[in-house]
Amino acid sequence: MALPKTNDSTKSYLIPFILITVLFFLWGFAHNLNPILIPHLKKACQLTDLQSAFIDSAFFVGYFVMAIPAGLVMNKYGYKSGIILGLLIFAGGAFLFYPAAGTRTYGLFLFALFIIASGLTFLETAANPYVTVLGDEHTATQRLNLSQSFNGLAASLAPLAGKFFILTDTTISEEQLKTLSSSEVDALLTHEAQSVQIPYIVIGLVVLSVAAILWKTNLPEIKESTDENSATEKGSIFKQTNLMLGVLAQFFYVGAQVCVSSFFIRFLGKTAGIGEKEAAGYLAFALLCFMLGRFLGTFLMKYIAPNRLLAVYSVFNIGLLAVAIMIGGFTSIYALIGVEFFMSIMFPTIFSLSIQGLGSQTKLGSSLVIMSIVGGAIFPVIMGRISDISSIQTAYIVPLACFVVVLFFALKTKSSKGAIANAGH
Repeated sequence: MALPKTNDSTKSYLIPFILITVLFFLWGFAHNLNPILIPHLKKACQLTDLQSAFIDSAFFVGYFVMAIPAGLVMNKYGYKSGIILGLLIFAGGAFLFYPAAGTRTYGLFLFALFIIASGLTFLETAANPYVTVLGDEHTATQRLNLSQSFNGLAASLAPLAGKFFILTDTTISEEQLKTLSSSEVDALLTHEAQSVQIPYIVIGLVVLSVAAILWKTNLPEIKESTDENSATEKGSIFKQTNLMLGVLAQFFYVGAQVCVSSFFIRFLGKTAGIGEKEAAGYLAFALLCFMLGRFLGTFLMKYIAPNRLLAVYSVFNIGLLAVAIMIGGFTSIYALIGVEFFMSIMFPTIFSLSIQGLGSQTKLGSSLVIMSIVGGAIFPVIMGRISDISSIQTAYIVPLACFVVVLFFALKTKSSKGAIANAGH
């Protein structure tokens, strides 16, 4: 897909597009280490399913708290400043994992995740709309899906990194713990927790390096178009039905995505007796399918309007989750892998459809959509509670219900005329 040139014919949007796409990779990697952290910290900190779900809650509450401040920073200082600040906060949170693991303090782990997510909020608030305005508005959804495909690449690599550098596959049963002294138990569990230290130090250093590169790079500050006839210029942004429906859909979608991925390893252990390291390999394959789904979705949007493709993918996910809930075993595992594939286009497509036509209020609209990511903090807790009182298989009814809401949005919204025209080519 060719990227349009700026008014200055000697300059291109290509280099900024590539650099911003790197950010998609970074936050995709950070996001998809959480499904590794959940079973790992559950063991190291001796948690229930409900307690382990607060790993996602701490992470996604950061999005809710920081989305509006991030939008305000972007409005005042521009995209580049917001991105640099986000990277610095992200690195700071990663470095906090070192003392959290050293003391095996679950609360400090949660705080570190909150800080990381706060930094990622700046990155996502900036990068998602930046990509949509960095070229022809008619191909904005397709362009965002292309960038998000590299988010999918990171998603497939993160579980592999967790498998080799974080997970130990050591089984620590209550019976084993009873045979050890309190000091021996503490030493054993602390050793488990400390496996996250080096990986997160490396992540922090990489993020700081990217921040330094972007600091030295000239990123064009794109000004959103102001259309005097735009509805957003005539009243409150909260009266924009399409945006509000998009915020609702993103709230439920992110909740569904986090539920599916975060309990994936636990699901494989409970339904098929698969160990953590092997399950992480399955998760990596599932997220590879997620990435491939993004690339395929980007291609299909040349021929199918984004809202229609979103509806089709939603129906597939509802059906696949029904299979996972009712059948179990390896069939349910393959169904969940299919769900990852069909979730692929959902976040960027909902995002792009939600903010289309907002004109000068695009940054504010983007902040509202990013705020809705807090769904990832709420639904895993509900799912964890259902898992504790029933079964983890039954608990997957939570993401199924969420995809019903995404389907509703897909049926109610419309792609821009340009996107539909592009889809017909």
